[in-house]
Formats: sequence, C-alpha cells, structure tokens
Amino acid sequence: MTRSRDKIYENEFPYFMTCTIVGWLPVFIRPEAVEIIFDSWRHLQQEREFRLFGYVILENHLHLIASAPELTNVMQSFKSFTARRILDLLKRRAAIVLLRQLRANKLRHKTDSEFQVWQEGNHPQQIQDDEMMWQKIEYMHNNPVARGYVDDPLHWCRSSARNYASQPGLIDVVTDWR
Repeated sequence: MTRSRDKIYENEFPYFMTCTIVGWLPVFIRPEAVEIIFDSWRHLQQEREFRLFGYVILENHLHLIASAPELTNVMQSFKSFTARRILDLLKRRAAIVLLRQLRANKLRHKTDSEFQVWQEGNHPQQIQDDEMMWQKIEYMHNNPVARGYVDDPLHWCRSSARNYASQPGLIDVVTDWR
C-alpha cells in the first residue's frame, strides 16, 4: 500500500524519486545488481511508457527522474520486480551475510516475505519547471563527486551524466524534456 505522501497525483509531470536499500546495505557494489535495475528500466520504457530523464545509482540507493501514465504503479512494479531478482542473485551468489542483513532489516509488518530489499516509499517530488529539473539533474550527477568517488560526474558510469554530455550512456535517457 502506497503511503499518501508517496502518492503521485499528476502523471503529466516528471518526478524526482529516491529508492534506498533497507539498512543502506551496499547491494549495488555488485555489477549484476545494477544490471537488474537497467533491465527493469528498459522493460518499463518498452512496455509501460516509462520516460527516464536522469538517474544515478550508488552502492545503496538510487535517484531518478521519470514519468509514466501510471507512475505510482510503475514504481511499485519496479521495486517488486527488482527486489525478487536481486534476492535471486544474492541466493545464487551465496551472499549469506547480506541476505541475513536483508532479513534482519525487514519491517515486522511485512509478513508475506522473508526479506526486504527496498525501504518503503520513494519520496516523489514533482518537477514543475526547467529550473527544478536542472537542479535535480545536477544534484544526481554530482552525488558521486560529493561522496568522493570521482572528481568529475562524467567519470561515474552509473548515471545519466554522459547522456547529458552527448556521450553514450548505459541506458537511453530523455535529455530534451521541453
């Protein structure tokens, strides 16, 4: 059930969102886990009219700006699908410590599963104008720089910074939203 503060009411606007791994666990240090995110976004682009305007993926969370006709449902599907795939990956790789942590961080009311991958909610913020869009894009692209991982946003391949610099990115991004 989506909490009211995480509800998206006007689907004609893009939204800035954050998806965080429970306990801030470093799931995305595994390239295969990152690829699960990209595969899901590609599927949503093809099947659900998902428009990705920008993103960054760090070791334990991601930010994105996106729109879709039913963005709330799309984001629920995204988190559900990626959680199942990430858990399958971790089980195949025998990542026992991480699986234990995902079990320990599961909220008590989540009785339908043994593990929890994502924190609840995605904190959507409606993008209402070009100024806000640029502010959020620059924030995302500079996140790895602020954390000291790279000196230049273009050096972090898990973001849309390259797309905005007219360089090949890892996934298609809508850079002309006007």
